[in-house]
Amino acid sequence: MFKKILVANRGEIALRIQRACRELGIKAVMVYSEADREAKYVKLAEEAVCIGPAPSAQSYLNMPAIISAAEVTDAEAIHPGYGFLSENADFAERVEKSGFQFIGPTPESIRIMGDKVSAKQAMIRAGVPCVPGSEGELPDDPVQIRRMAKAVGYPVIIKAAGGGGGRGMRVVHTEAALVNAVAMTKAEAGAAFGNPAVYMEKFLQNPRHIEIQILADKHKNAVYLGERDCSMQRRHQKVLEESPAPGINRKLIERIGERCVAACKKIGYRGAGTFEFLYEDGEFYFIEMNTRVQVEHPVTEMVTGIDIVKTQIMVAAGEKLPFTQRQIEVRGHAIECRVNAEDPYKFTPSPGRVTMWHAPGGPGVRVDSHIYTNYFVPPNYDSMVGKIIVHGDTREQAMARMRTALAETVVEGINTNIPLHRELMVDAKFMDGGTNIHYLEHWLEQHKR
Repeated sequence: MFKKILVANRGEIALRIQRACRELGIKAVMVYSEADREAKYVKLAEEAVCIGPAPSAQSYLNMPAIISAAEVTDAEAIHPGYGFLSENADFAERVEKSGFQFIGPTPESIRIMGDKVSAKQAMIRAGVPCVPGSEGELPDDPVQIRRMAKAVGYPVIIKAAGGGGGRGMRVVHTEAALVNAVAMTKAEAGAAFGNPAVYMEKFLQNPRHIEIQILADKHKNAVYLGERDCSMQRRHQKVLEESPAPGINRKLIERIGERCVAACKKIGYRGAGTFEFLYEDGEFYFIEMNTRVQVEHPVTEMVTGIDIVKTQIMVAAGEKLPFTQRQIEVRGHAIECRVNAEDPYKFTPSPGRVTMWHAPGGPGVRVDSHIYTNYFVPPNYDSMVGKIIVHGDTREQAMARMRTALAETVVEGINTNIPLHRELMVDAKFMDGGTNIHYLEHWLEQHKR
């Protein structure tokens, strides 16, 4: 096992990894930008290194600074968390070439799954069902593009091969709009991701967003930890998540989970990862794989009792998975609400000083947050300041506990999206379960403030 790990991230995930390291008896080196000097995990750190000014490009995306921090503190491994450099194959490669262990997949796996075209091709070879569409990158010939779209059937969606986070995609409903949409998406993809390649998929009308959590070690062992329903989204950004997914037959989950495990073994995957699917009319369609720990990993931890971050670290250290598929059991129901520093309905960022913070408590309630009273939320990064997670024996009990937890939560000095979560927890359609990925945006249109 490692004696010292450098945590190359910020916010609640930095604190989450720091806690996992402490439980394993590992020293955690925390890096921070000048804007995060007063962060809780920095104050709690045994060692902390400032890696640059507030802008991400000069701090959390600064590969030489992060590797230098690992060198001067004698760290043995680097945990990238999520976001920033977590799915950057070049960073993973530089980490390992510098003599450190990257706590995540191999650079090769990140490259394969990071490019949506190669990921889809790998999944087809592994027998994982995919959305109908182009077999690879779209050609330049407009005639061929139109022919492909006609074969797939409108509407179609054009996606950037190197995209992510809901960016680099455009829905096309008619042949007249097709060629221009492809050209625009290519230009956006080149500017945003440095890769202008795009591909085409059938645009499903009313899908749900279901993801399968997997863990794999270096000894060809892999398991899946059930599923999460992440359908409550705004502009492709998740707002809340739950596990298990309401109303989906457990046999279907078992079948798709086993295919994901088989795919991991086929590509030699290691560490934590998430297979993301669209689910419609009883069928799963692979859309992408996230080669890192997810923001929403706590809901899976709550229903399985498995610490995903600790297992990530153990696997990176060369240990075998400490459980088999037969030993994994999903118990009860869990829901996670992401708490963002933003206007709850206009979604404009709300950085500033937190003048009061009171976290909820009680049976089955967990709060992952790095904020505290008098903490300053910087304007330089993602607006998420925490997550409220609850667990109950049933979905109904979990929702009741979430309603109570949200009512108890006090955040003053900044705006948060907690009022939105409170409304969603009493929304009849959400309470029934099974809302699709378009539901929240329609709901927001109907409830304009």
